[in-house]
Amino acid sequence: MRILSGMRPTGKLHVGNLVGALETWIKLQEEGHKCFYFVADWHALTTEYNNTDELYENTFDMIKVFLAVGLDPNKSVIFIQSSVKQHAELALLFSMIVPLGWLERVPTYKELKKELVNKDLSNLGFLAYPVLQAADILIYKADYVPVGKDQVYHVELTREIARRFNHLYGEVFPEPQALLSQVPNLPGTDGRKMSKSYGNVIYIDSNIEELRSKVMPMMTDTARKRKTDPGNPERCPVWEYHKAFGTTEEEKEYIKEGCTKAKIGCVECKKILLKHMEEKLSPIWERLAEMKRRESIVYDVINEGTRKAREFAEKTMEEVRRAMNLRF
Repeated sequence: MRILSGMRPTGKLHVGNLVGALETWIKLQEEGHKCFYFVADWHALTTEYNNTDELYENTFDMIKVFLAVGLDPNKSVIFIQSSVKQHAELALLFSMIVPLGWLERVPTYKELKKELVNKDLSNLGFLAYPVLQAADILIYKADYVPVGKDQVYHVELTREIARRFNHLYGEVFPEPQALLSQVPNLPGTDGRKMSKSYGNVIYIDSNIEELRSKVMPMMTDTARKRKTDPGNPERCPVWEYHKAFGTTEEEKEYIKEGCTKAKIGCVECKKILLKHMEEKLSPIWERLAEMKRRESIVYDVINEGTRKAREFAEKTMEEVRRAMNLRF
């Protein structure tokens, strides 16, 4: 299968990105699929067009995290969106055939306009970003796109655009399928939705001191005001982290019984979590430190990934131009 997915470099990646997306990417890579993974820097501009001071640094750091968590440039094509200009060409051509109503009914378009009320999102790029997203996917003729539930509609829209193009100009594009992640949806450390704006995230690029300072004060089941109060792990944000970070079944049973019967306190529960989070994150921190010392490795990966992506994208665009009679 051919896989395509990307992330916007609007800030540092957090552990929710790790268990919610990156571990799925690695699994698909190790299963032997043809994977294309990219930093979607053009997509970052749809909402952050007036705030680009850190775009270059965020993009470079994101590639470093991709490599540190286990994406392998020998098994996956890792690249930066804006370095492959064919994405923009295909998005422009798609914009000629996509009805305006298709874009105005995109659920996330309406939701983000309500959520980001402090931003002026009246720009064309924000309205049309699903068209660019369709170009990102279809230019590599992806079979599957790993997404969360909130992005399924975008894959469906991409399928509609592929069908419309194929109907007008002949069969060029396959219709990709959404590949839903089965991993837990991690809440923030305060129990709310994980969001950088809430300050309730744990960054992948942290250290043991920062990790401890985030984990130990984490919100737990509000019914447990004292250690002697019984609780319910299913109502506790910490329990979702235990599911995601390798807590053993034996430990989970110990925690569950200890919580529901008030045999252990929340501090002991968090110490078990901290141990497993440190086990998972420490190797990543070591690889990030190595890349900081040898940044030429990262540039080599970007250059080689860009070359491979451009080569594939250009072959697709040659088909597209022929199909649309853009032959000069």
